[in-house]
Amino acid sequence: MRILPNGDASLLVELPDLDAMLGLHDALAADPPPGVVDLVPAARTLMLVLGPAADPASVAARVRSARGRPAGAASSGTVEIPVAYDGPDLAGAAELTGRTPAELISAHTATTWQVAFTGFAPGFAYLVGGGLNVPRRPTPRVRVPAGSVGLAGEFSGIYPADSPGGWQIIGHTDTALWDLERDPPALLRPGIHVHFIAA
Repeated sequence: MRILPNGDASLLVELPDLDAMLGLHDALAADPPPGVVDLVPAARTLMLVLGPAADPASVAARVRSARGRPAGAASSGTVEIPVAYDGPDLAGAAELTGRTPAELISAHTATTWQVAFTGFAPGFAYLVGGGLNVPRRPTPRVRVPAGSVGLAGEFSGIYPADSPGGWQIIGHTDTALWDLERDPPALLRPGIHVHFIAA
C-alpha cells in the first residue's frame, strides 16, 4: 500500500489489486477517518477526499492501521435489474467461458454482484463477484445502445446511455441507470449489491 498526496484536498491510496481496494473501501466506509468526506474507489486505488479540518498525516495513519474487511462485507443495499438476455454477443461470450448461452445466463443471474467503482460515463458501474471472465471485443462498436448489459474481463456493467464500447453485450434492460431527477442521480454506487433477473 502506498499513500500519496493528491492535490490539496485528497489522498490517493495505491493497492495491490481490486480485492484489497474493496476490502479497504468497505472498512473505511464503515468507520471513516475524521475529516474524510468522500471515498472514490477505482480498480486498484482509493481516493480519500478531505474536508477543510482534516489532518492528512492523521488520516494516512488511520488508513495504514485499517483492517481491510472481506470484499462485499459492507453493502449499501441491493438493486434488482430485469434483463432480456438477447444480446448480439451472448452466444460468443458463452463459448468463451465454456458454457452454453443458457448456462451463461444462469451464472449471470445466480451471482450477487457488487459495485466496485464507477466511471467511463455518468451512471456506469463496474460490477464484480460473478466469477466470469470474458475478454473485450477485438473491435469496439461505434454505438452501444443505452441499457445494454455487458461483460468485459471480470466485470459486468450496464451502459447508461448510447456510447461507443468494446464490452461483450449479452442483453439489455429498461432500468434507468442515470436520472438527474433522482437523488442521487446514479442508481448504482460503490458498495451496492446487484441481482440480475432474466426477464
